[in-house]
Amino acid sequence: MELQNVVIVDGVRTAFGRGAKGTLVATRMDEVAGQLVRGLLDRNPQVDVNEIEDLVTGNVLGGGELDHMTSNAVSRLANLPPEVSHVTVNRQCGSSMQALHMIAREIMSGSGTAGIAMGVERMGRGIPTKEGGDTPITRTHERMLALSEEQKRPDPHHDQYFSIEFPRYLLDAPANPSMPQTSQNVAEAWNLSRQEMDEFSLVSHQQADAAYRAGYYDSQIFPLTVRKPVFDDAGHVLWDQHGEETVFAKDECIRASTTLDKLASLEPLKMLVSYGERELLITAGNACPTNDGSAALLLMAEKEAKARGLKPLCRIKSMAVSGVKPQLMGVGTIPASRKALRRAGITAKDVGLAEINEAFASQSIVTIRELGLDPKVVNVNGGAIAIGHPLGASGARLLIGLGHEMRRRGNVRYGLATMCIGAGMGIATVVEAID
Repeated sequence: MELQNVVIVDGVRTAFGRGAKGTLVATRMDEVAGQLVRGLLDRNPQVDVNEIEDLVTGNVLGGGELDHMTSNAVSRLANLPPEVSHVTVNRQCGSSMQALHMIAREIMSGSGTAGIAMGVERMGRGIPTKEGGDTPITRTHERMLALSEEQKRPDPHHDQYFSIEFPRYLLDAPANPSMPQTSQNVAEAWNLSRQEMDEFSLVSHQQADAAYRAGYYDSQIFPLTVRKPVFDDAGHVLWDQHGEETVFAKDECIRASTTLDKLASLEPLKMLVSYGERELLITAGNACPTNDGSAALLLMAEKEAKARGLKPLCRIKSMAVSGVKPQLMGVGTIPASRKALRRAGITAKDVGLAEINEAFASQSIVTIRELGLDPKVVNVNGGAIAIGHPLGASGARLLIGLGHEMRRRGNVRYGLATMCIGAGMGIATVVEAID
């Protein structure tokens, strides 16, 4: 069987709203995602909606309108034909990039001509949790925290991926710590300073602001018409009330006015510990915010796209996932990217643009250094520390930004998108410009 080349025809996303008190807090996210898919198809009329084999939606937290069959609701709200199949996937932060990998493989194998890979996340309402008691959930959590000797051993593939040995005290640390704690662990393992992480974060905000002012996001963001949420005096949203109608088209967490002094003044997050009795380094300023948002990609067999006169953003060259020690979750980007680069037959020196999901400054800095990427080609229009990280939508957001910037520049052959994943994984995609 001859494998088909797969291209990203187009990609579009919503602006990302602030999670707790943002513009999208009182808007149904299944309706937002449905509008987004409809908008993506409307701006690509050469693609017959009946050719879409599958709609794969990444979502992590679920809950509310995104509970149970998210893709089913999105498909119906986008007015897709009932013959279009749909499925929801959860690979934590990598969910919508995983959706892209699934659609790409379907098309590569000839099991479809076109498909939509997307993600949607609602972080503004949180999710209900149950604490205490001897329940299956708490027993499972206790087992995850109890490391076996097998889990504590060094990674047999370590030398292929990392330039340092992980401190033993971090390998002995709890196996399922919070995401900020894994960022602290990474910063300690690579001996990063608070200042270099704050400096990295400042650049993220500055570059995102500059990209907006230059109009680089105009082709990527689908303007949503929504009604503003209404809050009571305590800051709680009033679900039965809505404010004036507004067009939402700009990410809400970009802080153009922030400075290094402001970032340096922030206290470390309270849940952090240092297993090596080191300085606590992770703050709200060098970590990503919580967000609501959605992002979608239209994929197609390259020969079919050309036959329709389409001008795709880029071609999918290779894909990879990898696992790492959960205590050092943030560096899953490194083995995943090394695999993807090797499968593409290139090295980091060939990468003309890269998008690394800035879950935290620490893991982003380490990823750049370990892979040997030129910092000047990474997150050139800002990253998640400024733009935001609505978990299930971020993977698609990376590919949207990468593809549109490759098209805008016109002189980049290879691009890399990669992100770390909760519980100790990484995912990466290499794309190629189309002549």
